[in-house]
Amino acid sequence: MTTTRRHQLAATALALAAMALPFAAHTQTAPKLKVGLMLPYTGTFAALGNAIENGFRLQIAEAGGKVAGREVEFFKVDDESDPSKATDNVNKLVKRDAVDVLVGTVHSGVAMAMAKVAKDSGTLLIVPNAGADAVTGAMCAPNIFRSSFSNWQPGYAMGEVMAKKGHKKVVTITWKYAAGDESVKGFKEAFEKGGGAVVKELSLPFPNVEFQALLTEIAATKPDAVYTFFAGGGAVKFVKDYAGAGLKKSIPLYGAGFITDGTLEAQGDAADGLFTTLHYADSLGTARDNAFRLAYVKAYKLQPDVYAVQGYDAAQMLAIGLNAVKGDVSKKAEIAAALQKAKIDSPRGAFSLSKAHNPVQDIYLRQVVGKENKLVGVASKSLADPARGCKM
Repeated sequence: MTTTRRHQLAATALALAAMALPFAAHTQTAPKLKVGLMLPYTGTFAALGNAIENGFRLQIAEAGGKVAGREVEFFKVDDESDPSKATDNVNKLVKRDAVDVLVGTVHSGVAMAMAKVAKDSGTLLIVPNAGADAVTGAMCAPNIFRSSFSNWQPGYAMGEVMAKKGHKKVVTITWKYAAGDESVKGFKEAFEKGGGAVVKELSLPFPNVEFQALLTEIAATKPDAVYTFFAGGGAVKFVKDYAGAGLKKSIPLYGAGFITDGTLEAQGDAADGLFTTLHYADSLGTARDNAFRLAYVKAYKLQPDVYAVQGYDAAQMLAIGLNAVKGDVSKKAEIAAALQKAKIDSPRGAFSLSKAHNPVQDIYLRQVVGKENKLVGVASKSLADPARGCKM
C-alpha cells in the first residue's frame, strides 16, 4: 500500500471518529438522580411517611421512572419524628450518600434541622408535609421549597370560619411543639380579628395521648367550641376520647384537617360531622383529582389522602425545576426561577409558590361524612402564608 493511500485511510478514520464523538456524548447515560427520603417510617407518623413516599413514587412512575431524563435512585432514612436525631440523620443522606435532593419530612422540629443543613450545604430540599412556619419564613432559602402548607394556613382559615359561624369563646388544644403552637397562633389571629376570644390554650407534650385531664378542663370551661391540631395516631385517640367523654354532643369540635386525614377508618363514628380546614378534600370531583385517586388506588390498594398528594406534588415540583435546567441540580437559581413561574397542576387544584417558596392555595372547609372528608366549600381563596422573617 502506498504512503499516500495509508494517509488517506488514516484521515478517513479520524474523520469518522470525530463524527462519532458528538453522537457518543449524546447517547451517554446521564448519572442517576440521587433522592434522599427522610420520613417517619415508625411511630405516630409512620402512616404519613408511607403515604408521602407512595405519592412521590407514583408521580415518578407516571413520568417513566425518570426526572429530566435521569433515572432515580432512592436513599431512605427513618427520622423517627425525633428532632434530637435529625441533624445526624440528614447528614447521612447529604454527606454519606451525597444525595442531589432531600425530600422530608412530617415533624416540624425535624424539618427545621433539615432546613438548616440544606441551607448550609446548598442541597435542594423539598418539604412534603412539615408546616413549620420558619421553613418558608426566617429559614427561607433559594434551594428550599414546600409542597404542602405552613402551619399558619389551615389554622388561619379555620379562625375565619369559626368567627363567621358566630362562636365567641373558644378553647384550643394541641401538642406542645412547633406545629401545634403555630396552628393555634394562625387560628387565633383570624378568630380574634373576627371578634372571637380564645379563653384557654391547652397543650400536652408530643407524642403524649393522655387527654383525660384536659378534656375535664374543657368541660368545666364550657366554651362555645374547641379548635384542635393533632395528627396520626394522636388524632385517632383524641377524637375518640372527645366523643367518649360526651363533649361532642355539647361542645362542637373543629380542627386543622390533619385531625381527620388518614385517620377516619380508625376513628369510626366518633369523627362523624366534624368540620376541618385543609388544602385537600376527598370529594373534589375534578378530572385531575379523579385520575390521581384512581392511579393511587390501582398502585397501592389504598385510598390517597393529603399526605399522598403532598408527596406527589413534591415529585412534580422536582420535575418542573430540573426540566428547566436539563437535570443539572447545581443550577439552584434557575430551578427556583422555574418553580416561581410555575402553576403546579395538583390533585388539590392548581397552586403557585410564593417568593418564600410556600404554596399559595385554596384552603377548603370539609365535613366528615361516613369515611370521607367531604368538600363543603372554599374557606379561604388563594391563601398565602405571610412568610414573616423571610429575607430572600
